[in-house]
Amino acid sequence: MLKFTEEHEWLKIEGDVATVGITQHAAEQLGDLVFVELPDVGASFSKGDDAATVESVKAASEVYCPLDGEIVEVNQAIADDPSLVNSAPQGDGWFFKLKLANPSDADALLDEAVYKELVG
Repeated sequence: MLKFTEEHEWLKIEGDVATVGITQHAAEQLGDLVFVELPDVGASFSKGDDAATVESVKAASEVYCPLDGEIVEVNQAIADDPSLVNSAPQGDGWFFKLKLANPSDADALLDEAVYKELVG
């Protein structure tokens, strides 16, 4: 199941684990990324918490935790090479995997059609 937030994160949900990244739209708005700071594995976040930081040639921005949960894996490849986020934001450019505290909370997030309407 693929879901989106109004803050331009995407989630690919498999069971009770969501792979989280930023959308193509967000990556385009940020421009070329030069730095990515990822959360620690084992850290717990609530929906809306700052979970990661990205810096681009244009600005720095936070990546918000889309739902309550615990970080179970991070994508070290994007910390080593932030351009992966620009080249494949919804593929190899994922940020972290989140074990969802309440998987049913994902039902309240946007589906792809609604997100596409949001970004026009």
